[in-house]
Amino acid sequence: MNIPNFRPAPQAPAASPAPAPLPGTQPGPGSILCLDIGSGTQDVLLTMPGLNPENWPRFVLPTPARRVARRIAELTAEGRHIWLHGENMGGGFFGAVKAHVAAGLRMAAHPDAALALHDNPERVRALGVDIADACPAGFAPVRLADYEPGFWRALLDTCGLPQPHLVVAAAQDHGHHPQGSNTVGRFELWRGFLNHSGDGQPGASPASLIYDAPPAQFTRLSTLQRAIGGGPVADTGAAAVLGALALPEVQARSAREGVLVVNAGNSHTIAFLVFRQRVWGVYEHHTGMLTTETLLRDLNEFRLCWLPDEQVRAAGGHGSAFAPDIPPETEGFRPAFVLGPRREMLRGHGQFIAPHGDMMLAGCHGLLHGLALRHGA
Repeated sequence: MNIPNFRPAPQAPAASPAPAPLPGTQPGPGSILCLDIGSGTQDVLLTMPGLNPENWPRFVLPTPARRVARRIAELTAEGRHIWLHGENMGGGFFGAVKAHVAAGLRMAAHPDAALALHDNPERVRALGVDIADACPAGFAPVRLADYEPGFWRALLDTCGLPQPHLVVAAAQDHGHHPQGSNTVGRFELWRGFLNHSGDGQPGASPASLIYDAPPAQFTRLSTLQRAIGGGPVADTGAAAVLGALALPEVQARSAREGVLVVNAGNSHTIAFLVFRQRVWGVYEHHTGMLTTETLLRDLNEFRLCWLPDEQVRAAGGHGSAFAPDIPPETEGFRPAFVLGPRREMLRGHGQFIAPHGDMMLAGCHGLLHGLALRHGA
């Protein structure tokens, strides 16, 4: 199904030049471990000074939440009660929790671990999960964590790779909203980003979403930052749009006219209206609720800045929002650049892009590009 004016961008070159070293992050030989933690996979890149980015080691592994889900399912099959402990993390094991409780088995969670299920302890209890500071007698402990330093030390050592001098990471963070909807609350954070650029310029800079110290409401990112040793963190949506903007052809096209960047993820689809490295609109929906037809309809209205926020939320999505005073030079954000593991939904309706030849590592390259932009590289 073709929609008028929703046209692919020109074909990209096979590879792009290596990014410049990041001021303040590469004092001589050293590597950076970049992690983009999604709902299906965690995509990991280890920069290696002296090598082209195409030769940097990379890993595409199951996301940590899938490991937790598998362990819960094993214990459910054994008929054992479970105590969740550790840290706030992605909630991709929620289905396993529901199946465990539905099987008539008990589950408890440490207050920190309970945040992975909901910000409000009463909502956690309503799921059938007790809150317990210590492991109850007879319960099997299951540790929650987005990042385990010991795992990465062992994996890199096994592969004969150097330990990084800096770890940077991205994860989706809905924000802390104990009394409201996480879906609505998350999108209010995007709305605030669009309406408060922070540097006095029109539009919003995606590089400002790379945090040395994440805002207080980003409890998952704060926990992740502590785990990685204090390095910069970002939301996966910010990493995705920065990954697209790391490509010279996307930068060049967006310097002339507005472009649409779409990241079709395993759980969430997020799109950005971009002009001159600034963001002018954000759209987010749950991928599992979308068909190609409904997504194309939404994107066509979104790029024209016609898509009502209420329409997206009524269909189960997060919403759509636009920055004020969109320049006429954007010309309807007609060229479309598409990435993400579910990008097949948009085949033929935009140019598929892959920074340095690997689409799954777009978020990692985005983290590096965002750091370079922040440091003026």
